[in-house]
Amino acid sequence: MTKFVRSLTAAAVVATMASAAYAENTVRVAYDADPVSLDPHEQLSGGTLQLSHMVYDPLVRWTQDLQFEPRLAESWEQIDDTTMRFKLKSGVKFHSGNMLTAKDVDWTFDRLKKSDDFKGIFAPFTDVEVVDDMTFDLKTSEPYPLVLHTATYIFPMDSAFYTGETDDGKDKSEIVKHGDSFASRNVSGTGPYVVSEREQGVKVVFDRFADYWDTESKGNVDQIVLTPIKEDPTRVAALLSGDVDFIAPVPPTDLQRVADADGVDLITMPGTRIITFQMNQERSEPLKDARVRQAIDYAVNNAGIVDRIMRGFGTVAAQASPAGYLGHDPSLTPRFDVEKAKALMEEAGYADGFSLTMMAPNNRYVNDDKIAQAVASMLSQINIKVDLQTLPKAQYWPKFDERAADMMMIGWHADTEDSANFHQFLSACPDADTGNGQYNSGNYCNEEADALMIATNTETDQDKRAEMLQKLEGILYEDAAYVPLHWQNLAWGSKAGMNSGEIVNALNFPYFGDLVVE
Repeated sequence: MTKFVRSLTAAAVVATMASAAYAENTVRVAYDADPVSLDPHEQLSGGTLQLSHMVYDPLVRWTQDLQFEPRLAESWEQIDDTTMRFKLKSGVKFHSGNMLTAKDVDWTFDRLKKSDDFKGIFAPFTDVEVVDDMTFDLKTSEPYPLVLHTATYIFPMDSAFYTGETDDGKDKSEIVKHGDSFASRNVSGTGPYVVSEREQGVKVVFDRFADYWDTESKGNVDQIVLTPIKEDPTRVAALLSGDVDFIAPVPPTDLQRVADADGVDLITMPGTRIITFQMNQERSEPLKDARVRQAIDYAVNNAGIVDRIMRGFGTVAAQASPAGYLGHDPSLTPRFDVEKAKALMEEAGYADGFSLTMMAPNNRYVNDDKIAQAVASMLSQINIKVDLQTLPKAQYWPKFDERAADMMMIGWHADTEDSANFHQFLSACPDADTGNGQYNSGNYCNEEADALMIATNTETDQDKRAEMLQKLEGILYEDAAYVPLHWQNLAWGSKAGMNSGEIVNALNFPYFGDLVVE
């Protein structure tokens, strides 16, 4: 059953928890939103990837110190400049009972290449060649420095389960964006949990997979009940009252409250998700002028947003790449200056301003709706009148894909932990064939920047690659390709007596399969 609701009230949360029948060892999780689909290739988003780590398994995954650890791939070796050979673990069973083989990886790779959201990531890759049942070669067109980074996106699907037609004659493997499909409603993965119940916007129940392959995992949670609670105060109250056991995110306003509470743990770490606004040059004539885009950037007090709205729980940004990434250029600094912004508006012929539409989610990023309201207010200082609309995540993403407003909010974490990923998805010239610019709602296009990004894909010298990526960041900065706000820090709250600090990570995909309740 699918049912969209705006949120649950505190009373409804308590009633839902009280009426539920739980397994012996159940953990109740409250996120600000639930996954929009069960199809791992429908949308490239944090919610989708979190779901994938629960019901599927990747070939390799990131550790907390950003190293690679084997999952479904037990080993790998570089065969030649364009070939990485992977050996799969034996005895891995899908939820359906089918056994994992290299043919499933090949099938999954082909499906990924068809996904509008994921095919850009896999553009450097040409093929998966099956060597035998448990061995395959992942091949690239040229030497590529991010093969293992990209392998973290490959969650092998059960090819037999997703092959064929439904009762109404539809292809079980089809990918339907924001629509109904077999894969959006049915799951057969290799992961630690099976989806036993799902009501969109209300509850998702995950039961432990009895035949899970990872017998060495310490995880002892039999059932996870995910309840979306959009409102920050209600979500925190549910944790502090014991109605839920794990929440994300903990809002900046409640960090100290959660830290001081008895029987509750607060886990925090710096984040690398950049929060931005994109400016649509095809919808709004003034936004075609780089001086106007610069003026908007100068008018936005992103340090003030971090200080007052985020309560310091974020890092002010002037570029996409955070410190530690190859592309980070410390010489690029935030440029808040209202008088400079007014001068640029006058120089561009818009001293009297203009009107534009703005959209943002209200349950996807920390304080997203408050940030959007603040930015709209700041733009009024340079005579830009903003018509702002905020929407729940499930309704926002279809609007984002439509490019339905002149300015739209988007946050992005480079799950390859690489600077080029930001440009590939957020500011590259939109190209439906390659998947580049898939989340570029501003329709920004700079061929020089794209050429640099493409060149980095085959540059294996790290120093040269860093120089190229920093040059790319400089081009986007000077051109005001988008409005960078801040990197969002991460905070989770959990009931004491769980190893929550061991399962969270900078990618914000807690590995719930490894969660231990004492």
